[in-house]
Amino acid sequence: MLVHRYRHRVRYRECDPMGLVYHTHYLDYFEAARTEALREMGLAYRELEAAGIVMPVVELAVQYRAPARYDDLLEITSRFAGGVPRVRVRIDYEVRRAGEPDLLVTGHVTLCFFDTARQRPVPAPAAVTEVFARALAATGIAP
Repeated sequence: MLVHRYRHRVRYRECDPMGLVYHTHYLDYFEAARTEALREMGLAYRELEAAGIVMPVVELAVQYRAPARYDDLLEITSRFAGGVPRVRVRIDYEVRRAGEPDLLVTGHVTLCFFDTARQRPVPAPAAVTEVFARALAATGIAP
């Protein structure tokens, strides 16, 4: 399993009139966390798009446990389970205030690899499988 941690400071504009993070912003946090996780592994999403591959969301679930507030420093943990992706990749998320044990939000997103020219799902490109294989090997996990 590959694990990545991303930090985000809650901005005023992300809060509702009650002073709590508006629920849909957690999806933005998930996206930023996975984008940075992929970048850190050596895979820039922009490069996939330039090659005609996009990764649409095909499944999403979010469980809200406790609210985050303005100026909280959040830590979003992304977990890529399942080894080297084939056609889909699932990412599990946990959101906490940095340095605190209590979960605020959990969720998962499943993405598929989609060829924009052929307009259909495709197996993960070699660039993706190679990056995941290297990252897994670096953690001591066989790909």
